[in-house]
Amino acid sequence: MLEIENLNVKYGKIQVIWDLSINIQNQEAIGIFGPNGAGKTTLINTIIGLVKAESGNIYFEKNSLIGLETHKIVRKGISLVPQERELFPSMTVEENLKLGAAYIPEAKNKIEENLDFVFSIFPILKERTKQKAGTMSGGQQRMLAIGRGLMANPKLLILDEPSLGLQPSLVIELFQKLKEIKKTGMSILLAEQNVKQGLKVIDRGYVIENGRIIMEDTSDNLVDSEHIKKSYLGV
Repeated sequence: MLEIENLNVKYGKIQVIWDLSINIQNQEAIGIFGPNGAGKTTLINTIIGLVKAESGNIYFEKNSLIGLETHKIVRKGISLVPQERELFPSMTVEENLKLGAAYIPEAKNKIEENLDFVFSIFPILKERTKQKAGTMSGGQQRMLAIGRGLMANPKLLILDEPSLGLQPSLVIELFQKLKEIKKTGMSILLAEQNVKQGLKVIDRGYVIENGRIIMEDTSDNLVDSEHIKKSYLGV
């Protein structure tokens, strides 16, 4: 579904991504793990067209995304849930959700169906459809941001640090919800610092450090990796 080949990305003269290659198959959940500054968000922003690649290629369903504007990439079936949530605080939950489908022709025709799907994953959002987003808790806002991403009816859902800033109990709840989304067959790309929880959701994972992929394996094998245990799990 998504293939990234020999990707290099620079900010000015500073190279951030080095010769990076990953792939995501249809209905597969992939994790990108690494510390702050490793290049996870830069990678995501390059996929979505917010950052220009220096070289390499990105294919989605065998079509190159290089050079496309972000709105055209989104319309191809890629939905991003950014780490900063970027909700409209003065708008209601329902209004924020519907905005997720507003500019996607296929999704615009399935608003009610997609709302039902989002509410089945996040029942709390159905209870609070008329509440302003800015008055919700951090965990509820994170769920709303993911729900808005789902409203775009994506083939690939990208989540950038979804657990950022959440208390531990909410992190566990959030990743349970991601498991439910995964069961629907949607492809997922998860960039996350919380490796322990992230490995419970994904099929395969990549570890990125200093802009380079240093490990790739199944979630089961990554859990047993000595490098993962020492560097990310505190074992």
